[in-house]
Amino acid sequence: MMRSRILISRKKACALGAQSLLLLLLLVGTVASQPQSASVAPSPASAKARAVTDMTGYWVSLVDEDWVWRMMTPAKGDYTSVPLNGEGKRVTNAWDPAKDEADGNECRAYGAGGIMRIPERLHITWLDDNTLEMDIDAGMQKRLFHFDGSKWRDGEPQWQGDSVATWEKQIQRRSNGSPFGGPEPGKGGNLHVITTHMRPGYIEKNGIPYSGNAVLNEHFRVIEMDGAPTYLVLTSVIQDPTYLTDTFALSSQFKREPDGSRWDPTPCRPLWPLSLHTVLGRNRSTGEIQ
Repeated sequence: MMRSRILISRKKACALGAQSLLLLLLLVGTVASQPQSASVAPSPASAKARAVTDMTGYWVSLVDEDWVWRMMTPAKGDYTSVPLNGEGKRVTNAWDPAKDEADGNECRAYGAGGIMRIPERLHITWLDDNTLEMDIDAGMQKRLFHFDGSKWRDGEPQWQGDSVATWEKQIQRRSNGSPFGGPEPGKGGNLHVITTHMRPGYIEKNGIPYSGNAVLNEHFRVIEMDGAPTYLVLTSVIQDPTYLTDTFALSSQFKREPDGSRWDPTPCRPLWPLSLHTVLGRNRSTGEIQ
């Protein structure tokens, strides 16, 4: 009798264990079949939100260097200080502005590789949260700086090429202190722009060429001081193995204007100005375009 009771107890225990296991498997299956809420990583902040400096607004050229080559159309064959190779010199010496106009290339000096040296005004705005737009009144050109990667999709190159932009925060140091600062709005830094896939154009208006293989590196920096005008300083470096023996570096300066009341869109003018006598409206004391 005792033996049979033990066997019955064991059978009941096994049955209960099996039932418990089955119930557990059913619960696990039910939970597994439930839709799980996926963990979503936060979207990275937009370029506009991460801006380390404010470049928006109106700016005017300050022609305080290379005045003769910028305020006048240089003489044909004048490639002073430009590191041209033999082919570059040949193309420069063959410059024919009438042919450029006849071929629809009157804007060759207004491409990305040369336009920032032309006396002009800029209007900089955000086209969207990751694209900075620069309108230029000289030649009525538009440059787009893309923070979300290249937009080049083959096709015909354009005067302003394909520009990829990044913010760069320069680490600052206090005397005997540790580094501080970071890529935070208002802390200062540079806009770095790399432009490729440009339509062949001119570095200077007298036919000094750059090719479609050229790469343009630009660093824009806003200089602000209490009680003083705000300046935009641009350092440009162009590399072009087709026409240059070395990199060609230039700097250009702009001053912030309060509004667009002096905005003056004009078409591409390959031969303007021809000589010193045609330079009008320049303030000789400041070098500012009027």
